[in-house]
Amino acid sequence: MIDATRLGFEPFLGWPVLWAVVALAALAWLAYAVLRGKAWLTRGLALTLLAAALSNPSLVQEEREPLPSVAAIILDRSESMEFGEREAAASAAFAALNAELEADPSLEVRILESDPGADGTNLYGALEGLMADVPRDRIAGAILITDGQVHDLPEPDSDERHIGPLHGLIVGDPDRGDRRVSIVDAPDFGIVGEMAELVVRVDDPGLAEGGEVEIELSVNGGTPRRMNVTPGENTSVPIEIERRGENVIVVETPPGREELTLANNRTAATLSGVRDRLRVLLVTGKPNQAGRVWRDLLKSDPSVDLVHFTILRPPYKLDYTPTEELALIAFPTEELFEEKLEEFDLIIFDQYERRGVITQSYLANMSRYVTEGGALFIAAGEPFAGPGSLARSPLASVLPASPTGDVYTGEYTPELTEPGKRHAVTMPLAGREWGGWMRYIDAEAQAGDVLMSGPRGKPLLIVDRVGQGRVGMLMTDQIWLWARGHDGGGPFAELMRRVVHWMMKEPELEERKLNLVAEGDTARVELRTLLDTAPPLVVETPEGSFIEPQWRQDGPGRFVAEAPIDQLGLYRAEAGGLEAVALNGPANPKEYADLQSTTKVLEPLADATSGGVFRLNASGTNLPEIRRTGPRGNAAGGNWLGLRERGAYAVRSSSSQPLLPGVIAAAFLIGLLLLAWRREGR
Repeated sequence: MIDATRLGFEPFLGWPVLWAVVALAALAWLAYAVLRGKAWLTRGLALTLLAAALSNPSLVQEEREPLPSVAAIILDRSESMEFGEREAAASAAFAALNAELEADPSLEVRILESDPGADGTNLYGALEGLMADVPRDRIAGAILITDGQVHDLPEPDSDERHIGPLHGLIVGDPDRGDRRVSIVDAPDFGIVGEMAELVVRVDDPGLAEGGEVEIELSVNGGTPRRMNVTPGENTSVPIEIERRGENVIVVETPPGREELTLANNRTAATLSGVRDRLRVLLVTGKPNQAGRVWRDLLKSDPSVDLVHFTILRPPYKLDYTPTEELALIAFPTEELFEEKLEEFDLIIFDQYERRGVITQSYLANMSRYVTEGGALFIAAGEPFAGPGSLARSPLASVLPASPTGDVYTGEYTPELTEPGKRHAVTMPLAGREWGGWMRYIDAEAQAGDVLMSGPRGKPLLIVDRVGQGRVGMLMTDQIWLWARGHDGGGPFAELMRRVVHWMMKEPELEERKLNLVAEGDTARVELRTLLDTAPPLVVETPEGSFIEPQWRQDGPGRFVAEAPIDQLGLYRAEAGGLEAVALNGPANPKEYADLQSTTKVLEPLADATSGGVFRLNASGTNLPEIRRTGPRGNAAGGNWLGLRERGAYAVRSSSSQPLLPGVIAAAFLIGLLLLAWRREGR
């Protein structure tokens, strides 16, 4: 304890009122003096005595307990500290610094290690939380042990009062190079089938000026595209949006001559694909019950632009009605199947029969259209089994089934096949009661997947991939019975929508799909397949290592695997030729944006708080000298850093003795007033 004496004041009227009274008295005395009053000195002494009496001065005796100043040590434990000898050097410096400061009884030392799983190195926020309950007049200073890459420092010239003096002890080799790639700008969404502009950048301090670096770009795990870019410059890259929903764009660059890590040689962005409009061409071979059902289904979807033609009169039919009196239009075959064929996303043939309307050359065009990425659906009727069948045209090369020539008539109930119970299109329909149909066009499946079967297990609904496009076939003209509710009906609209969306390559309906989700400390992989067993799984981490989690079956054709992970960044999974990528954390983690050890980030804030930044050697043993400095002035030098001695204390007991009791003050005041009256009376 320390005994101390001080002069205290406790005004009777409160400080605001006291100062107002003093100001008025001073003005009155000044006016008196200007008017040449004889007792100006006596009256001034009287007013001064009055002000002193009203302030109630006293002599205060205190028993004070000194309070230690508080210093903080923040140790950087972020992922960037794991490279080279940084972590070992930082730990050694931390141990030595903590031991030295703990030996000072006038100093309270608070220590904290940063969160290694955070996005970025947030040391200043950790410092503010650690010192939140400490008055600023007790803070001796703060020391950050880091590689210099701190991401939450405030602006040095901001209005807020910074914690200081702030010192930095920097570990790591400043000359160690590291190549890194980043996505500077990427749109959040785009139209499916159109191009989006991606801006990428490669930084490689170890590369000679004027050199180029190769990068690879892939979308949704597809075949990568290679191109060369100039390091240090932003490069605009066009990317085609492949599908609706989430599209993961991955940008990679090979290792440089010097690398701290390969984790920042790969980055990714997520872009949402939005389908603009689905253009559908529906060709009905002749008026039938299903035609209106198809039309109503497609027109009910606001995202569908439907072009529908029903062939009422083939060219060879004799009709003596003058052309100008016919309420028909000529079928625009050349416009549809030559000029604008590529504009359609889906073509549907409903009970179509070759009768000279669509020529063989146009059907050959359609075959190429499918192979190059188009979609075709055949709703077969009786003509499909006859000589005018589309299976006897150039279109046969893309059809997954061929007719036998027989037509089955009689009630039967459609059923899901084993592949149909696993396929994403029909799997949700399993276990429902369906109404029966009356006709089946007998066919043999040549390719693709049979999802539904008809009488005697024959193929009823077949889907297939042909080149870059997709084809679906329904071997009956009776599906309209479901739409009308016959015999209890069936999921007509749901089934047809799912088939159409599968042909439009919706990712949720892919029958062979690998999905990877990396969140927190777990990577979850889901596989959808038509096989009974799952192929081996390999997951690549951001650092380039591999893990091989084991599958467990989660249902027919569905398998799940999980693996613990401990890194932020991009993960890649591969199984049976399928690939999937996922981001754990942000697309461009701050922690890997720049891994070079640097003093430049901390220096502005250290200078603003009178602190310093010092680089440590590989072993972390060359600590600067620790000095205690006064409450103001510089707190760092060439080889020393200072922690301020604040001199804070707590008062444990106190007593006061009035210096101007009321009776004494009144006697002196009366005496001065009488003296002033006497001088003025002369």
